[in-house]
Amino acid sequence: MKINVLIIILFFSFSCVNAQEEIDTSFGEGVAVATLQDERLDEISGMVCSRILKGVIYVHNDSGGEAAVYLLDSLGNSVGTIEFLGTKNRDWEDIAIGPGVDGRSYIYVGEIGDNNAVHEEVVIYRIPEPENINPNTQVIPQKTTLKYPGGARDAESLMVDPISGDIFILSKRDSLNTLYRLPADKFGDGEAELEELNKLPFTSATAADISADGSQILVKNYLTIFYWKRNPRETVMKAMSREPIQLPYSPEPQGEAIGFLPSGKAYYTLSEKRFDLVPVLYKYTAK
Repeated sequence: MKINVLIIILFFSFSCVNAQEEIDTSFGEGVAVATLQDERLDEISGMVCSRILKGVIYVHNDSGGEAAVYLLDSLGNSVGTIEFLGTKNRDWEDIAIGPGVDGRSYIYVGEIGDNNAVHEEVVIYRIPEPENINPNTQVIPQKTTLKYPGGARDAESLMVDPISGDIFILSKRDSLNTLYRLPADKFGDGEAELEELNKLPFTSATAADISADGSQILVKNYLTIFYWKRNPRETVMKAMSREPIQLPYSPEPQGEAIGFLPSGKAYYTLSEKRFDLVPVLYKYTAK
């Protein structure tokens, strides 16, 4: 979050990333499709595209912002707000969509940021995806409190497998970012411990997403977007054990959000507002 981005990402980019040097060309370069005008959206740290409301993008701010999810259209216009009652935004860092065990489509919000690794617990909030766009909605979210094996971690990347419903968190500040899992049936248990999976060949992950059909996985840091193609009946962990491909990325002032379109044929990125630069919504379309 509030870090000397330039120094750190340059170091990480040249010394820690062990991805392919060749840039994959299955997705085109980023195209600026909108400049966000809503002044409330100055520290966007999470983004995901609705599976129910056509053309709607859910976003949220990070620490200090409202405990709310904002609805944008595909041109970046604000069209609605969902306020989470009885909650605070200590450090919301990412948002995802996935199924619950009841088969409904849910929005998941991760209060997983912890710059100094001082919080023994983090929280995942969940609400059902709305079926209509409303200017102002209030909901009481479900939540699960989580602990990491081995102690506190900072993280900014959350994703939900649309096939299994499992929830994944990717750490940020370790030299090889670590993938953690919460099985779908553990959500709602009150408290649970995350399962540590594999290490990834990069650091400083700021956002992640899985395509709606489960076949593609994205993770980004401040300079690079990493991509995995997932085979049928393959677990997320197995897919991410392979070396990632680098996708096109137009560097942003402090890019901390990424999300697939429901079709999986394009993805968006968004940055926090930095250096008086208004956030721009970029779209990357499959060739």
